[in-house]
Formats: sequence, structure tokens, C-alpha cells
Amino acid sequence: MEVSIELTMSPLQDDFERHIIDFIKVLRSSQFTVLENPLSTQIFGEYATLMPFLTKAIEESLAHQDAVLIYLKLVKSNRADYKPDF
Repeated sequence: MEVSIELTMSPLQDDFERHIIDFIKVLRSSQFTVLENPLSTQIFGEYATLMPFLTKAIEESLAHQDAVLIYLKLVKSNRADYKPDF
């Protein structure tokens, strides 16, 4: 089953930018399609392989931060190629 996941990381500490960049670099280095915009990062792929990867990536990021919020939205379908038609 293909999924699309939107992630927003909000570290609650002064050196927040480094943590966000490090996390995005981990996502970029994966086998999955990753799209970024100024407000969030989207990752697309097969649920059964994407979720274990994402769980590990989030856990490793959390281990290096004092306090952080991670917002995650999951859609059942791969929306990587979505183009508005209006």
C-alpha cells in the first residue's frame, strides 16, 4: 500500500535549525521520494518499508534533541506526482 506522509519538525531549543537540516538529510538519503517546501517535508513510498525507516529516523533525531514536536500527516496513496487541475 502506497502512502504519502507530511512531516513538520519543531525543535524547542535554540539550535533548532541544525536538527531540522540533519533530519531532512537523513530523509533525502533514503530510497524514498522526498519533496520539501518552506513549511514541511513530504515523503512517499510503500507503507511496509517507509514506516520502519521513518520510525528509526525519528527516534535517532529525538535522541539528539532536548525537546521537539513532530507533526505527521499520513494519506493512503502516493501523491508525489499531484498537480492541481484548477
